[in-house]
Amino acid sequence: MYPKTQALIQKFMAEGIFPGVVYQFRTPEAVENQTLGWRQILPSKESMELTTIFDVASLTKVICTTTVVLQLLEKGKLQIDSPLKEYLPDFENASITLRHLLTHTSDIQTYIPQRDKLTALELRQAYYQLQPGTNLGKKMQYTDAGTILLGFMLEKIFQKPVVKIFQEEVLQPLKMADSGFLLTDVSLVAPTENHPQLGILKGVTHDPKARVLAEHAGNAGLFTTLGDVSKFTEMYLNFGETKSGQFLKMATITGLLQDQTPLENGNRSLGWDIRYQGTAGKPMLFHTGYTGTFILMDLLARTSFIFLSNRVHPVDQRNQYIEKRNQLLTVYLAELQENKPF
Repeated sequence: MYPKTQALIQKFMAEGIFPGVVYQFRTPEAVENQTLGWRQILPSKESMELTTIFDVASLTKVICTTTVVLQLLEKGKLQIDSPLKEYLPDFENASITLRHLLTHTSDIQTYIPQRDKLTALELRQAYYQLQPGTNLGKKMQYTDAGTILLGFMLEKIFQKPVVKIFQEEVLQPLKMADSGFLLTDVSLVAPTENHPQLGILKGVTHDPKARVLAEHAGNAGLFTTLGDVSKFTEMYLNFGETKSGQFLKMATITGLLQDQTPLENGNRSLGWDIRYQGTAGKPMLFHTGYTGTFILMDLLARTSFIFLSNRVHPVDQRNQYIEKRNQLLTVYLAELQENKPF
């Protein structure tokens, strides 16, 4: 499928943009999985495999945190425009709402002095004290703080660590059996950065905030495989339906195709980025992970593109990767527009 896109992926890998990748194209007629390169270069080379487990970084936000919040909204246990403080009394500010956090329009001022030297408890207390700026509800600015705070809220509601909530409410119902947090068996894991203090991070969460928060992190920390991410996207492409029943309501899924920012001008849905395809401007759901991962879904055409790499291994060259990723998405969307995947 999508030969121009696949040729570009091979070209970028040959240029060293990422050491290896697994990716999937899905259409209503077919599914194609591909594996390229190395899942590990240091300390020794290991070939990439379909069973490779990736630290998917911020894909945790949409696969886990957003999903559980959507479930609670469906059940009437949360109201999207209610203040976070209503559900998380320890949070000091009373004006930031769930919608602000989910659409990255809280304008939350995230600077925390000596952040990387704080314990998990100290970091939590610092997040409780954050305040919005003057652009609350007016401007979209991507931040980890929103899903970190939403994770704390979920812990308050469920009275258990957020990673246990994710296991019980998302991973287990969707049969994502190869996914998890705080791994003990790292034999199939694609390592990430060569950290100056910690060495090669393999099975250790790449995001520093999530690494400190551990079982309490709602922004990152999910380790998963292409097969499991495919189960998640398939649920979306079937508008919430799985073989076990309706996981999310169809109305919930279709509602995500609308701009959910307060002023409806931020191209953000609840949790998801909205990308528009072609001159007609058809909305697509998109999200990335810092480590070199992304999901792009056209729900209306029931197509998807999953890309899982460990592009930060062993060195993080973010700007170069983002430039190439954007080129890749442009080529894929052009082929999608042609409606000729083969």
